[in-house]
Formats: sequence, C-alpha cells, structure tokens
Amino acid sequence: MRLGSPMSGARLTRLEWLALAGLLLALALWALGATPLFDVDEGAFSEATREMIVHHDWMHTTLNGEPRFDKPIGVYWLQAISVSLFGVREFAFRLPSALSAWGWSLALVAFALPRLGRQVAVAAGVILATCLGVLAIGRAATADALLNLLLTLTALDAWRWLEAQNRGEAGRAPLRRAYAWMGMGLLVKGPVAVVVPGAALVLWLALSLPWREALRRLGRAAGDGWGWALLLGIAVPWYAYELHRDGQAFIDGFLIRHNLARYSSPLEKHGGSIGYYFVVLPLLLLPWTPLLASVVVGVRRHWADPMQRFLLVWGGFVLVFFSLSGTKLPHYVLYGASPFVLLMAMALVQAGTAMRAALTVCLLLLLALLCGSAATLHLWAPGVVKPPLYRALLLGQQASPWLVWVSGMAALAVLFLMTQLSRPGLTLLWRSGSAAVLLSLVSLGVALPWWGDLLQGPIKRAAEVARQRPEPAVQWGLHQPSFAVYREEEAPRRAPRDGELALVRLDQLPALMAQVGGRYSTLYAERGYALILWRASSAPAEPSVAQAPMTAP
Repeated sequence: MRLGSPMSGARLTRLEWLALAGLLLALALWALGATPLFDVDEGAFSEATREMIVHHDWMHTTLNGEPRFDKPIGVYWLQAISVSLFGVREFAFRLPSALSAWGWSLALVAFALPRLGRQVAVAAGVILATCLGVLAIGRAATADALLNLLLTLTALDAWRWLEAQNRGEAGRAPLRRAYAWMGMGLLVKGPVAVVVPGAALVLWLALSLPWREALRRLGRAAGDGWGWALLLGIAVPWYAYELHRDGQAFIDGFLIRHNLARYSSPLEKHGGSIGYYFVVLPLLLLPWTPLLASVVVGVRRHWADPMQRFLLVWGGFVLVFFSLSGTKLPHYVLYGASPFVLLMAMALVQAGTAMRAALTVCLLLLLALLCGSAATLHLWAPGVVKPPLYRALLLGQQASPWLVWVSGMAALAVLFLMTQLSRPGLTLLWRSGSAAVLLSLVSLGVALPWWGDLLQGPIKRAAEVARQRPEPAVQWGLHQPSFAVYREEEAPRRAPRDGELALVRLDQLPALMAQVGGRYSTLYAERGYALILWRASSAPAEPSVAQAPMTAP
C-alpha cells in the first residue's frame, strides 16, 4: 500500500487523541513564563499590546506612544485578551503563540491520519512540536506561530479541495475554510498569508494537470463568491479603519516599508546570501535534520505522488521565494516547514539503523547547542566575544551547577533511549520521539531560562527598580522595549531631560555624556546596562542607591 493514499487502521482512538494532544499541550506550555521577554521583537509586541490595553484602543497599536505599523492587529488582540485574564506576565504575552504552535501540530496530525496512517501522523505532530524553530517561535510573543498555523490550515484545506475535485465533488467547505484562514492571516501578518498557499495551489495545478484543466480549477477556486466574502469580511474592516485613521502613514509604514521594502531590500540590516535558507532550514529542523536529507534523496519518489508533490511545491516555493527576498530572517523559512515535516515523518516511519545513529548525533548536538554551550561559556566566550556589551553580559555570570548536572543527565538519557533500550515494539519513532520530548523539556525548563536571564535579566531588574521611582524614564542610545513592559509605563527612545531616568549601555555612556553634557547618578547597574537619574549641569547629582555586579573583563 503506497503512502499518500487512504490507509486502513489510520484512526486514533479518542484516548490516544487525548493523550497525544495532552502531551503536545504540556510541552507547549512547559515553563512558558520562566524566561524574560527577549528584545527586540518580543519586547516590542508585548509593549504594543500593553499600551493598547492601557489606552483602551483595540484597533490601533503604538510603541512608546508612537504608531506601530509593523504588523496588523490580529495577534495583539489575542495577546490583549490573555493579558487581561492573566496580567502583565511573560506567560500571558506568550500564551497565544504557545496555543498556536500546539494547534499547528494537531493540524498536521489530523491531516496525515486518513492519508498517511497513524504512525506518520503521530510522527508529524511530535517532529513539529520538538524541532528547534517551532520551539523558538512557539514561545515567542510575536505573530509568527499564529501565522504558521493559519498558513498550514489554508494550504491543507486547499489540498482537501483538490482531493474533492479529483473525486468529482464540489468540495466547497474546505475551499471556503481556506479563504477564511487567509482572511485571518491578513489580520495577523499581511499579504504573505495569501501569497504562500496561493502560490502552492497555482504551481501544483500548473505542474500536475493539462493547462485547460488547470485553468478551469483555478477559476473555480478564485471565483468562489462566498469565499471572497469571508476573506474580505474578516480582513477589510480593520484595514479600512487604519486607512481612515492614519491614511498615507499607514500605507508607507505597513504596506511599503514592512512588506514591499522588506522584500526588495535588506531591512534593518537583516540580509543574507541566496543560499541563506538552505543553511538555516536544516538548523531550524534540528534534531530531525537527517530526515530532511532523506526527503531530498527521495524527491523523485515523492514527486510521483500527487499529494506529496503538493507538499514539495509548497515547501520549495517558500525556499525559493524567500531566498530571493532582500530581508532575511530565520523564521521566514518556517512558512514551508509543515510540508517538509509531513515528508520527514514518512521518512522516520520507514527509517532503519543508519537513521537512528544520525538522529542520535543530532539530538546530542542540539543538547550541546542549548545546554552545553551554557555550561562551557566561561571556556569559549572569552576568545570569541569581542563587543564590550556582550562581554559584560556573557562573562559576568557563571552557569549554575544545576544546569550542568541536568544537561549531563539528559545526554545520558538520550543515549540510553536511542542505543541501549531493547524491547519488542520500541520503534524508532518511539525512541526518537521520547528523546526529543525529554530534550525539549530540559532545554525549555533549564537552559532557556538561564540564557534568558543572562541576556535580558539586567533589563528586567533595571525596569523593576525604575517602577519604584516616580520620575519618567527613557531609553537613551538603545532599543530595549521590554524595559517599558516591565516598568508598565512608556519609555521613549531619546536623550533624558533634567530629572528623568534613563536606561543606558555602560559602554556608550561616556560618548552620550559628551554629546549633551550634564551629570548622572547610577540607580542600578548590572553587566553592561545601567539605570541612571540624569541631571542638567547646574543640578546636583544624587548618590548611587543600588548597584548589582557588573563584571566586564
């Protein structure tokens, strides 16, 4: 029986479904609030959400009081609902992303079950939930996990519609669902929500059918009036509101700068070569990267099956399209992760001993990247890290014995699961899936909180000190929007005025002082950052009132 066709025994029992969904949900929520918000993206999204709640304006976003046109409104609504329920906490800002990543995994399981069988379906859900890229965006307070969920739902429903067409059925329900998902995607990210699934559908039709039949089906898909009504009814009201409110500023900020200019040129110095994503994708799919190599080797076999060809076209389009983009960020390539994960799940179910060895190596490699690098930071960082700020951050804090001990035990457990445990029925899926879940729990619960405190802890603690003070606060010479989140008050990016607090980088402070003159008192300082109280030249300085360790070799 070939993969890609309906298979007998493809169903999961209700208990099995609940167990799988519960496991993936527990993983998605595990230690979700244990890590400080990372700047710039998490801090900016979270502060914009906080300001939306404070200003009682749920149709418009600002960042430190200035209009923010980076992304549409959708994810801010979900974050605002979460924060309204749970308070201004990391957990609340990240909850929509965690639930989106969870739903993303379940969407793959539900799609694969009737087409590829229960083993492939379970494998797809576990691979997606435990690969590095999804672990990252699934706990980031940004729009990316939600967008990926909507892109996946759209493309999978597009294939369901194509299946119905092949059977001679109308198949209107999946097509109209796809339109609705695209409308939601337009509210979350913008045109990419239509471009990716739309291109996958058009390319598959062009490559799989005679041109007359391809045009006929494309006309049916594009001419569904109820579908367009759903898409436009969902997306247009907010866009119309923003155009009415901000006019050309919205067009310039959102459409031109953050869509057209982002594709045509490197925005904010996020550039890369044409081969950038061919390197990044294998890294984001760790520890499952060897399965991607297996997919590449078997590409001709996959192409022969219509559904698998659709998956290849979808993933291949994302790779090529974003490789041609001027702005390159790692998570863009995850828009094509779902089709690759489904093909990789098929490879896992069919894999043998050589694949087990390769996966064991990659599991340990990922553990080394996340945990081992932290445990050995004092050994490698002095000779590698040169910028003063990052030397102060990275070399001013030692790895805890707990991190070293847990990462070592995790490595032994992975080796045991993958090489030593021998019982009938312990398939490679069971072994590698269990090892990947264990590794994810350790990385998310131990390593990531340590890295988060290392890089963002000083900002959070400086904000907590500032929150106890009545003076206004600014960010001087830097962009750390999480500072405003933790202070729960706007913190504009500008030079301070007399009597204002300022978050500064210690390595830049002498140059900043030379530009404006004046004097300051240090209220808090830690590993490269300081919170100061600024005074004009004629005003007396106050003594320092709080100081934390600032080791800076």
